[in-house]
Amino acid sequence: MAETTKRKPRSLALVVLAAGKGKRMRSATPKVLHPIAGRAALWHVVQAGMAAKPTKIVVVVGHDAPQVEAEVRSWGLTPKPVFVVQRPQRGTAHAVEVAKSAVGRATDVLVANGDFDPVSQDDVRALLRSHRRTGAAATLLTTELDDPGTYGRVIRDSRGRFVEIDEDRDTPGADAIREVGTNWIAFARGPLFAMLPLVDAKTKQRERYLNRVYPLLRERGERVDAVRADTGGVMGVNSRTGLAGLQALMRDRINAAHMANGVTIVDPATTYIDIDVSIGSDTVVRPMTFLEGATSIGSDCEIGPSARLIDTEVRDRCRVSFAVANLAVLGEDVDAGPFAYLRPGAELADGVHVGSYVEIKGSTVGRGSKVPHLSYVGDATIGEDTNIGAATVFVNYDGYAKHRTKVGDGVRIGSDTMLVAPVSIGDGAVTGAGSVITKDVPAGALAVARGEQRVVEGYRERKDAQQRAPQRKGGRAATGRARDQKG
Repeated sequence: MAETTKRKPRSLALVVLAAGKGKRMRSATPKVLHPIAGRAALWHVVQAGMAAKPTKIVVVVGHDAPQVEAEVRSWGLTPKPVFVVQRPQRGTAHAVEVAKSAVGRATDVLVANGDFDPVSQDDVRALLRSHRRTGAAATLLTTELDDPGTYGRVIRDSRGRFVEIDEDRDTPGADAIREVGTNWIAFARGPLFAMLPLVDAKTKQRERYLNRVYPLLRERGERVDAVRADTGGVMGVNSRTGLAGLQALMRDRINAAHMANGVTIVDPATTYIDIDVSIGSDTVVRPMTFLEGATSIGSDCEIGPSARLIDTEVRDRCRVSFAVANLAVLGEDVDAGPFAYLRPGAELADGVHVGSYVEIKGSTVGRGSKVPHLSYVGDATIGEDTNIGAATVFVNYDGYAKHRTKVGDGVRIGSDTMLVAPVSIGDGAVTGAGSVITKDVPAGALAVARGEQRVVEGYRERKDAQQRAPQRKGGRAATGRARDQKG
């Protein structure tokens, strides 16, 4: 029996070009780090590229290299990215050329710009399938734009086969062409690095463009293909206007994915959901809601209108309206708002109610407890089935340090109570309205700390008479002075 030879698996290096300055952004933030749906543009590029299952990730950096490298390292990517510095920046062909050593012996090279031409993971997989099926030396993703502007046009022959990218639009009829090249390109490693040294800098910017590899490959007899993708009529981050377009596109994609998974979004046009947010089925998201960071929302919730949740966990069957929560945790069946502010460290157990104009920070509120309105709860532990009366303040700061307050189960805190930390209120205790509590209250006790009420009979009548008396006296004096002047 003939011995079968195992085919060596193809390996791929993902090379992301992130060295550019992005002058048109007019920003101190590197262009590739501008956020889109809660993540840097460069993060979206890498995530799309991961669909190709790269064996190496190479990031070419230049301007603000330390900042870009630190951001990429924070993502914990596997395989661990290798950084290559392009200095000076002499164009995209030069950027890929300086990555040659880091690419090593990979079979294929997938090149992507770090400013995020918004292709999907499905697009990347389709690109790589076509590239490997046809055995092309280069396969690029193209897209169609309503207004291609100054982008290089894709030139095809009479049979629809790719010919080149016309950067200067010199080809007759080029201005009418809507198809442009994205900066997602799959290359066979050998032909790519053989041709790169031949790319000249005879361009308006005196830079070496990667697009100029295509005619060189064709002259050598290599196959160059193009695969179309739908980028929603949007290209990468080149200006603030472009950034806004990408934000809108990603918002639409994210909202559509949540609705496909059983989430009701009442008005997608006024709903802003970051890429890392998770939402359970049968949850309703109402208008003017912002779900940011790593926020997670359970099933059968109602969020909004006008809610902003940042890195917040919301479990099943919660209601949050006209409220802000940041780094907070809401258990099941929690009702928060309107006009509640849950700051970092606010943890609400199941069945908690937080009402109008309540602020909670660094505190846990036990199961079934209520903070209905007009209260500040800071650095406190509140037990189960406790009611915090209106206008209660947990006085946690003495001007030098923060202190904690502990309130037990089944406690009734009277309206307008000041709980001056550190202080402890025992289970079942009660405080009288208007009290300033500075000492611990035993379980089941009543604590009242206010002056005794005094009733003064006839006060109003006497006070009104006192107010009228000076006016009469002043009137007589004025009349006397007038007579003196006449005489």
